[in-house]
Amino acid sequence: MELSARIYVAGHRGMVGSALLRRLQQTGYHNLVVRTSQELDLRNQAAVEAFFSLERPDYVLLAAAKVGGIVANNTYRADFLYDNLMIQNNVIKQSHAHGVRKLLFLGSSCIYPKLAPQPIKEEYLLAGPLEFTNEPYALAKIAGLKLCEAYRAQYGCNFIAAMPTNLYGPGDNYDLQTSHVLPALMRKFHEARERNLKAVEIWGTGTPRREFLHVDDLAKACLHLMVHYNEAEPVNIGTGEDLTIKDLAMLIKEVTGYTGAIYYDISKPDGTPRKLLDVSKMQALGWHYSIGLREGIESVYTSTYTQMLTRKGSTKDSITA
Repeated sequence: MELSARIYVAGHRGMVGSALLRRLQQTGYHNLVVRTSQELDLRNQAAVEAFFSLERPDYVLLAAAKVGGIVANNTYRADFLYDNLMIQNNVIKQSHAHGVRKLLFLGSSCIYPKLAPQPIKEEYLLAGPLEFTNEPYALAKIAGLKLCEAYRAQYGCNFIAAMPTNLYGPGDNYDLQTSHVLPALMRKFHEARERNLKAVEIWGTGTPRREFLHVDDLAKACLHLMVHYNEAEPVNIGTGEDLTIKDLAMLIKEVTGYTGAIYYDISKPDGTPRKLLDVSKMQALGWHYSIGLREGIESVYTSTYTQMLTRKGSTKDSITA
């Protein structure tokens, strides 16, 4: 991508979109197009068509989505499916209609079967049942990936798709009702320390294994793909390393300085037993993550703990914009 190219970052105020915007700016891209969800509702077909007719972007980074953790995914099942389908359908269709030169669609590792062999290769997609709690979100992301493939097959569009692992970093969501596990644990341990609580409750057994990638590393990987990858098959983005939720909890406990006990509520769901991505394809393209998990958690905690202390948190989800 030439530095003067007109690049639309969809979802620029979410954790992923804001990281993409930062990376583009740091790299020297200066002709960037953004809209907040108040300015442009990506679920509105007519509004998205008018936006593309006006702005005519050369490239599109599609990071806009309705996102959340186990509770949010399982509670707002219809919203997660409908909103994400509408967002991606509208942006992908108009990208074709208005001659976008290349589009990157960001999916999620939750698209893979619940009991997929580990580490998960890209070809395991649709090889088995999904995890029930996040099935609507996963189905929407699978549809987006397949829509990119279909536009490529029928019209020759250079639309590519990347499947990131679990993400964390600046701009994360710390609402205990809607957040993912890492920011939720960070907030729980921080508040337990501040309030001198004797124990912190964690959902499930603590035995599931998860992989975590700093969002700034994801942003670097995405720009790498925009420059070096032009194929139909999706690409996994991750570290290729994982740990148990128990080990993650102990790490965050150390970083936050909490000295109390940990209680595991085994009546709550664990989710998928393991989700470790095979990242050999991404590594073969010349990219490797650079931010270690402890380093990343320490950096995020240092820069956001005051925000966590003051945020009240809402029981509602929002569309990142």
